[in-house]
Amino acid sequence: MASLGATCVLISRNEDKLKAAVQTLPAAAGQQHSYLVADYAQPGQVREVVSAFVKDHTVHILVNNSGGPAGGPAMKAKPEEFLQAFQQHLICNHIITTLVMEGMKEQGYGRIINIISTSVKIPLKDLGVSNTIRGAVASWAKTMANELGQFGITVNNVLPGATSTERLSTILGNKSAKTGKSVEEVEKEMMEEIPARRFGKPEEIAATYAFLASEDAAYITGQNIIVDGGLRAHSYSIPEELIAK
Repeated sequence: MASLGATCVLISRNEDKLKAAVQTLPAAAGQQHSYLVADYAQPGQVREVVSAFVKDHTVHILVNNSGGPAGGPAMKAKPEEFLQAFQQHLICNHIITTLVMEGMKEQGYGRIINIISTSVKIPLKDLGVSNTIRGAVASWAKTMANELGQFGITVNNVLPGATSTERLSTILGNKSAKTGKSVEEVEKEMMEEIPARRFGKPEEIAATYAFLASEDAAYITGQNIIVDGGLRAHSYSIPEELIAK
C-alpha cells in the first residue's frame, strides 16, 4: 500500500513492533506514516483510540487483519474462547468500520478489506473456534457490503492459503513435532496438496488487497476471494443416480 502511494496508519497492541514496522514503509510520495496503539482484547480501547483519530483524519481504505484464535477442536473449546475471538475479530472489525465509514460516505469512496481464512469455504481441521468466528466475519462483511454499496464503499474478504510467513514456519514446526516427521517432510506433504505446488508469497496476498483497494475494483463487493494456489477452489458434481428424475 505504501509503495503505491498510500499513507499508512498501523494499529496493534505492541508499540515497539509498530515503530519498527512504520520505519520500513516506503514514503516516496512524501507520506507521513504513523500508528495507533490499541489491544483488540479490549474493544472499548479500540473504539476510544480510533474515535480520536477519525476526528481529524479521513480513512479511505481499511484493512482488518487479526491473528487467529488458538487451535483445537470445537467440541473442546470453552464458551469464553468463542466470546474472546468474537470480540477480537468481528466486534473490533465492526467498531473500526463504523467509525471510518462516515468519512468514506462523505468522500463517496471507501474500501474495507478483511483478511480472514479459507475455512470460510471449507472448515479446517482442529481450528474449531477460528472456523466459527471467520465464518461470522464473512457473513458480517457481506451484510455490510449490501448496506454500504450505495455510498461507493466496497467490502470484501481475502482468504489466504498457506503463505510463507513466520506463522507458517511455526505451523510446520508444530506438525513436525506432533507427527515425528521432519519439517522438510511436512512441508513437502503440504505443498503436494496445493495445485500450484508451492506456498504463497506475502506480496501475492498483498497484491490482492491492493487491487481491491483501487478504483479499478469499484464493482467488486461482498466477495470472498481465495488466494491459495488452487487448494480450496474445488467444484463438485452430483452423481447421476442421485439426481431426481
